[in-house]
Amino acid sequence: MKILITGVHGFVGSNLVKYLAPGNEIYGLDIIAPEKEGVVKTYSWDDLDARRVPEVDAIVHLAGKAHDTKNQAASEVYFKVNTGLTQKMFDYFLASSARKFVFFSTAKAAADKVDGVLTEEVVPAPVGPYGESKIAAEKYILEHMPSDKQVYIFRPCMIHGPGNKGNLNLLYNVVRKGIPWPLGAFENRRTFTSVENICFAVNGVLTNDVPSGIYNMGDDEALSTNELIEEICLSLGKKAHIWRLPKSLMNGVARVGGWLHLPLNPERLRKLTENYISSNAKIKKALGVERMPVDAREGLKVTLESFK
Repeated sequence: MKILITGVHGFVGSNLVKYLAPGNEIYGLDIIAPEKEGVVKTYSWDDLDARRVPEVDAIVHLAGKAHDTKNQAASEVYFKVNTGLTQKMFDYFLASSARKFVFFSTAKAAADKVDGVLTEEVVPAPVGPYGESKIAAEKYILEHMPSDKQVYIFRPCMIHGPGNKGNLNLLYNVVRKGIPWPLGAFENRRTFTSVENICFAVNGVLTNDVPSGIYNMGDDEALSTNELIEEICLSLGKKAHIWRLPKSLMNGVARVGGWLHLPLNPERLRKLTENYISSNAKIKKALGVERMPVDAREGLKVTLESFK
């Protein structure tokens, strides 16, 4: 199968190339176009405009503007990249001979906060330009859905794996330095997504007759931040130091951190302590599996080992 992956040099793109390259012909599309192992050739967006990109069987659209927890990115940047580029890529797909299109949205396009368990049937209520720009891209795709091709919108929760540089990496470095975890009083559970499970799902929809639609993406088990801290300490061979300081105190510290641009700000505190459980039942049923191939804790172990 000939597959075009946008954002091929990114975290998910790099892992996806390694997973799909055996037995497939992979092409890349990115801002820069250097050679990449496992990729026949990487093209630039100018090449796409000039129709120099070869015809493929499937397109996986990963390119996008990631969530900026420092709140430094202007709103229009999100819409230019997450919405505009997606519209451009989907129009290209519709005019091409490709039969399948996979768009990587985000769980935050569906809901900024979750009470209970998030399913695909929720009425989207994103908050902020990141989720809003992604839901706008989803809306465009749904309004232009072809009847003779298959289209998949993935809504993953926090993705992790080798090469991850997000909040999980920040948390790892805090624990590695021996700094006690002060947020133990926040009893929460959240869904994480191993990049290996992402790769499994992408390969699954590309190689099987899976119905078009929206699919949540996540590991089978939801973990609390305290459990995550324990897994990090286990990986480092350290004893977990979890402090259960009053929530009101930590909320105040986060507000000060926001004013002073410190690592702990209100947005990051919320992301680290919120309940956010997403159901992956629909994608498992579509792929005909009872469990995702990588257990949540096993996937985290692989990620944590890569941080070393």
